[in-house]
Amino acid sequence: VQLQASGGGLAQAGGSLRLSCVASGSVNAMLWYRQYPGKQREWVAVINSGGVTNYVDSVKGRFTISRDSAKNTVYLQMNSLEPEDTAVYYCKAVRVTARGSSDYWGQGTQVTVSS
Repeated sequence: VQLQASGGGLAQAGGSLRLSCVASGSVNAMLWYRQYPGKQREWVAVINSGGVTNYVDSVKGRFTISRDSAKNTVYLQMNSLEPEDTAVYYCKAVRVTARGSSDYWGQGTQVTVSS
């Protein structure tokens, strides 16, 4: 499975951006992570195949993860952006088969929020 992320860019504080990530095949859970310079990637949001979502506390109420399963696409709508949201964002997909679980990563997309 290959993942292609897009939608990053520059926004002002209080503004919005929408990230997209397309998977080349069907997957189960889809997630977004972000990485600050010199730091490990941190989990941001997850949506499972049933549409159940969860978020890291710092983005609750501001970010919304959704998916279009027919298009194998996950979105991250980011509202009320803060300078602290500046990071490289990565999508991840999890595929579960009879052989086990596999993780797939997309390339990062830079999000920069100016104050």
